[in-house]
Amino acid sequence: MSNAASGLTPSSSSANDRSFFIAIGVVSAGALALLAWLLLIRRGGAGMGVDLRFMPAVNAGLNATAAALLLGGWVAIKRGARKAHQNLMVSAFSASALFLVGYLAYHFVHGDTRYVGDFRGLYLTLLASHVLLSMPVLPMALVAFYFSWRQQFARHRKVTRWLAPIWLYVSVTGVVVYFMLRGGVPAVS
Repeated sequence: MSNAASGLTPSSSSANDRSFFIAIGVVSAGALALLAWLLLIRRGGAGMGVDLRFMPAVNAGLNATAAALLLGGWVAIKRGARKAHQNLMVSAFSASALFLVGYLAYHFVHGDTRYVGDFRGLYLTLLASHVLLSMPVLPMALVAFYFSWRQQFARHRKVTRWLAPIWLYVSVTGVVVYFMLRGGVPAVS
């Protein structure tokens, strides 16, 4: 359905766009602020009698699932299977959202896990790229969903050309970081 058919005029469309982008900015800034507070200021250790040491494995599984769903979504859209693509991308977003909840919960309770392996330089480089590239994933994914919902597919494609490789990289490196942290070392915070 076109914007005209849905009753949206160009001016109401741009007003809706502006409102949505402001909301995305607020949500994204709030998520980053919470994460920064949790990791840099609070540094975990709430305890509360909760043991979430199993969560890093769950989170790695969610990252791997998101990566597989992203690849499936890319294949689906290349084959013209738009509905399958939509379902796979919503599922990938859900897996990534569940990862974020699990990640925040784990770090709220246990704080950071230190890398003790022999490849510290490689680990820190990989972790830095993972963290920095993860920051735009949430706002870009929300923008991509918004453009798809508004049936603005040219704009959707412009965003996803950047989003897809970044999101895939972040999902895959999340799994790699997990295995580097756990490489033969017991899962202890």
